[in-house]
Amino acid sequence: AELLAALKILEAGDVTPAAMLGSWAGAIGQPQILPSQYLDVAVDFDRDGRRDVWNSVPDSLATIANFLIGEGWDPKRGWGFEVIVPPAVACSLEGPEQGKPLRDWARLGVTRADGAALPTGASVSYLMMPAGRLGPAFLVSRNFYTLKAYNNSDLYALYILHLADRLGGGGPLKAAWQEGERFPRARVALLQKALEKRGHDVGGADGLVGFRTRIAIGREQAATGRPVTCQPDQAMMTGLP
Repeated sequence: AELLAALKILEAGDVTPAAMLGSWAGAIGQPQILPSQYLDVAVDFDRDGRRDVWNSVPDSLATIANFLIGEGWDPKRGWGFEVIVPPAVACSLEGPEQGKPLRDWARLGVTRADGAALPTGASVSYLMMPAGRLGPAFLVSRNFYTLKAYNNSDLYALYILHLADRLGGGGPLKAAWQEGERFPRARVALLQKALEKRGHDVGGADGLVGFRTRIAIGREQAATGRPVTCQPDQAMMTGLP
């Protein structure tokens, strides 16, 4: 399907075969989208008659924006903000499936890291703690997860959105990133398989500590009386079969 889509792009004359360069996985141009996505969302924003995501910055940025709008990005909403999560609020409450109205997070004692008042409306926000208790925490809107449709990485989405805030005059993150224990990806995958055997949903044993794995680790740590960090540690590595 992607080969046929690529041939349609060439047939349309938007790019020559020699200039149609892509990544090892087939993603093309500055936005790094697949050929089929190009056919759906590419935009000739500079109005030169070609949808050129290889050389035209306007076309590339407009194409990314068009993709995000199609995935549900709401330009009237922000993406989120850094918060302080009290110890009584479990880090395993994070993720896009455990959203709560902002007023409920406020009742739990979650506060904005910048000292501003936490909105107390009914709009649903989601706890996001990419390093568990070892780094900053955030309350995010659905826009955060919409950006993950472009690149399915919590840290990628956080970097892009925080960079946008900084370009708009925002300050740095308040909380520090602590150095946690590091394990080879293959060892993390074994931990994930062990967690699956105990009934946890880790989103697949891929060796990556995504939000499902963080939730599973946090719940297992709580069930076994260990300090709850939602991050893998040596005690868990050796304690699970």
